[in-house]
Amino acid sequence: MIGATMLLAGALACQPPETLPRPRIDGPTQAQPRRALPIGSYTLSLIWTPEQCRRGDGNAEDIDCRAARGFVLHGLWPDGEGRDWPQYCRPAAVLPERTLKAHWCATPSAQLLQHEWAKHGTCMPGYTPDRYFATAGRLLRGLRAPAMVRLARRDHLTVGQFSAAYIAANRLPAGSVRLNVNQRGWLREVWVCLDTRFRARRCPAHQGGAAPGRRLRIELPSA
Repeated sequence: MIGATMLLAGALACQPPETLPRPRIDGPTQAQPRRALPIGSYTLSLIWTPEQCRRGDGNAEDIDCRAARGFVLHGLWPDGEGRDWPQYCRPAAVLPERTLKAHWCATPSAQLLQHEWAKHGTCMPGYTPDRYFATAGRLLRGLRAPAMVRLARRDHLTVGQFSAAYIAANRLPAGSVRLNVNQRGWLREVWVCLDTRFRARRCPAHQGGAAPGRRLRIELPSA
């Protein structure tokens, strides 16, 4: 199988680069303001790296594509009790290199690690960066991918069919998975909806994600 199981196997032998780039400070902006709101649930977001590395659009999600071939951790996102979610709740200093190296194998991007802590982790009361990333990593290691090659080669695969396969592979509750799909119909991310105790739950209606009947395409890792 290709996916979270592949990431786990790679993580066991993973060695972060000897020197990591120093991330930039990340904080609220006019477009992305600070919102200190109560947490009602969580979303665990996983990036499907073959598509991410193919498009390589230079945003905060840029990852080291030499270190990733399946799913990697995007982040653990606190959700609100309604449509709005908390973000940038506290100022975030630049993460120390030891923290970046400790969690780089799950999220191979110093800047993305910085961004996730600043935007999402600071909204989790009592959490340090290491506790935040360790919690997200534990959730990631508890997941396994369905048969990605088989699904990618299926004729007329839909978002709903892939979601059902992911749910079955992990024995998750019905409706607990949403997909982020780009405009051309290629899989970008899997979102797993969680309650406040980090247990999978049915996603709320306003969660978004691609429509179940939409055609889905999956980029496979290069040989």
